[in-house]
Amino acid sequence: MQTTGNHSASKARLAILLSGRGSNMVALVTAAQTGMLRELAEVALVFSNHPDAPGLATAAALACPTASLSSQGRQRADYDAEVVEILRQYQPDYVVLAGYMRILSPTFVRAFAGRILNIHPADTHQHQGLHAYEWAFDNQLVETKITVHLVDEGLDTGPILAQQTVDLRGAATLAEVERRGLLAEHQLYAKALAELIEERHSVNPSLKDSNSVPHPSGLATGN
Repeated sequence: MQTTGNHSASKARLAILLSGRGSNMVALVTAAQTGMLRELAEVALVFSNHPDAPGLATAAALACPTASLSSQGRQRADYDAEVVEILRQYQPDYVVLAGYMRILSPTFVRAFAGRILNIHPADTHQHQGLHAYEWAFDNQLVETKITVHLVDEGLDTGPILAQQTVDLRGAATLAEVERRGLLAEHQLYAKALAELIEERHSVNPSLKDSNSVPHPSGLATGN
């Protein structure tokens, strides 16, 4: 396991998980440092299952603590149990998946139940899993949706927190579909997270205990 950076405590603490370049991570870090999350959250850790993921170097350049543990050749439950222990050292209030290309085991989900967020580039009622932009492009959709949802033990089946429609009219290439979608992703993720933190802290302003997080039901879905 590789780690860098210092452990600090302030606001809602975010552990951001990625596997690649981490464009959503950059958007979230920027929001936490200078944008809509700056009064609400801080990035406690950026973690990757690939020690050579470009997103780790980017996170370090943004002054974020980083850690990694290779998942290559590992059994999912055993690996996730180790990751849970790493994350707990940083005391995250929320675990935010940002291009983390792994299906989480029940061990992981239960450790942070109700506090894991994911962003999915489709309406999760219409398409689950990988290749959502390819699905939209191949089916010549005139619009798709970006979805931010809480993570449960299913595949993209958790409660929806927010959605944003992406106009795909005139998008002649997959690259253009992805470009439009990513623009929406980078805006929606921070907004949905801010609304979640504000709602939960309005219910319990002293909310810091991971065992006292209110149940997510009743959260509004935005467009």
